[in-house]
Amino acid sequence: MENNATMPHMKSLALCLNKMVLDGYDDNFSATEYGLRSQNKDKIYNPEEVNIVNFFRFEGPSDPADTSIMYVIETMDGTKGTLVDAYGAYSDDNVTEFMKQVENIQKKTSKS
Repeated sequence: MENNATMPHMKSLALCLNKMVLDGYDDNFSATEYGLRSQNKDKIYNPEEVNIVNFFRFEGPSDPADTSIMYVIETMDGTKGTLVDAYGAYSDDNVTEFMKQVENIQKKTSKS
């Protein structure tokens, strides 16, 4: 996988989300105190049922402090989707705690 600067669909959060939906990651996840919730299935997943297949960080165009992160997720039962959160001081505590417990987090990188 190439870096975000050379991949036009990875330059903004909206474009990246659209690309992930086209790639089959069409569920929206949210983190709760009980686990990761699939909005399409209304099902809660525990950290051991989740694989983070990739993640992307984005900066706001006018404010470097305006950052977000998008996690690309696949669950053990094949549900595929994304979870978006603020990055840093404004991040959701439920997302932060859940991600600390997920053991399988990968970052796809390009091979030079």
